[in-house]
Amino acid sequence: MNAKRKPAVAGYFYSADADELRREVDAMLAKAKPSVPAGDVVGLISPHAGYMYSGPTAAYGYSLLVKREFDSVVVVGPSHRECFEGISIYPGSSFVTPLGELPIDGRLRAEIQQAYTGIVLSEDGHREEHSIEVQIPFLQSVLPNCKFVPIVMGDQSRRQCLALADALAKAAKGKNILLIASSDLSHYHNYAEAVLLDRKVIHDVSLFSSDPLLDKLEREEVEACGGGPMVAVMMASKLLGANKSVVLFHCNSGDVTGDHDRVVGYLSAVLLRVH
Repeated sequence: MNAKRKPAVAGYFYSADADELRREVDAMLAKAKPSVPAGDVVGLISPHAGYMYSGPTAAYGYSLLVKREFDSVVVVGPSHRECFEGISIYPGSSFVTPLGELPIDGRLRAEIQQAYTGIVLSEDGHREEHSIEVQIPFLQSVLPNCKFVPIVMGDQSRRQCLALADALAKAAKGKNILLIASSDLSHYHNYAEAVLLDRKVIHDVSLFSSDPLLDKLEREEVEACGGGPMVAVMMASKLLGANKSVVLFHCNSGDVTGDHDRVVGYLSAVLLRVH
């Protein structure tokens, strides 16, 4: 339980040098200028590619967290490298990046696991996974004193999405918890096809329509490698009182590189409780 999860993609998805990484994150946060209505931030949807590609998009969401405080943060991501059933929470004490350690909230982790027995404490899905890791330097920059809970969905079925959403809402009730869904959009279509596919996801996110989005994902009408985390966080946020979703920014890798042959889509959105 005292294991520290060491970085798997430092020097690959983002800089392995602490000073360079801090400058990179700070520059992306400074450049992002989202405009959103007033309200309590309950959840974020954030991309998870290399910072060159998706970092500026992710910064739109994280820039909203500056000068805000949360009791804890939950990050839910998909498993890219390991196949396993169910949902896992890392059993150790922290995640490590070049910026230092981000401690895991053991109490909240236990409450989430107790709320749904299908969640297990395991390193499965966490060992080489980047979808959670790339969120950490942003969190360390904007919420330097926060704790968090890392959750990986090996199974993104409807049953698991609904159960996880319910567990997150039960564990977070009465607390000031931020929920983050780590997800990219479509993968490796040409630019025009990707725009059409991603537009459908963006539409449902903008309308806070988690059920229609889940239906489309099940029918494979749309793509999102973290579609399960996205749906679960949207549902949990609604259960916690969020009533507005705002798409902050979206693009794809073709907008960054100019290569429109095989692109990956990125989305940043915020889920708000507007009084």
